Amino acid sequence: MDKNLNDLLKWSIENGSASQNGEAAPAAAPASKLNPEAIAALFGSGPSDAELMKLSMEAITSADPEITLENKLIAFDNFEQLIENLDNANNIAKLSLWTPLLGCLDHEEDEIRRMAAWCVGTAVQNNQPSQERLLAVGGIPPLLTLAIKDGEKEAVRRKAIYALSSAVRNYQPAMNVLTDELEKKGIRSGKVDAENMDNVDEVMNELKAKITTA
Repeated sequence: MDKNLNDLLKWSIENGSASQNGEAAPAAAPASKLNPEAIAALFGSGPSDAELMKLSMEAITSADPEITLENKLIAFDNFEQLIENLDNANNIAKLSLWTPLLGCLDHEEDEIRRMAAWCVGTAVQNNQPSQERLLAVGGIPPLLTLAIKDGEKEAVRRKAIYALSSAVRNYQPAMNVLTDELEKKGIRSGKVDAENMDNVDEVMNELKAKITTA
């Protein structure tokens, strides 16, 4: 990771943690400082959204013990906010970030799995180019696995269902893959019209019902 961007990440995490906790640093404590190059990156010709997306994903998937789970969740929150922008969401493919993002669906930490599903849902919602990319990289089956997994946290399963819902609405190819997977797993059979919102809601409600009966 570029040193200046790494410094910028650390600064963002430290300040983000303080903001989230609602705590001010003690007056006597030395402030965390950025070097001049990192300051220039932040306030001058700073990193682009694409660079920040890559930086966030590097932090999320890092094996560096200094990057804690809290740090990773802050980075994931930053990533999710960035991809609320459609252009940024479509850049996930250009930056080769779909594979590491989907890899997080199988992370050992449930909060990482939840955030990964959330980000998938954000990226593909009302966004056919990203729906196409998610389908192309095989994202529907792992989302369904997460949505129906016994013993999985409810919050994780609900985000996986949200992601599936966003992935298939008004995009028939993804819906066809989902219904095929549902039939293989013995959950339901028959095709569903991706443009019929009542029918899509019915499928999603069936998945949600499995959470309450688990």
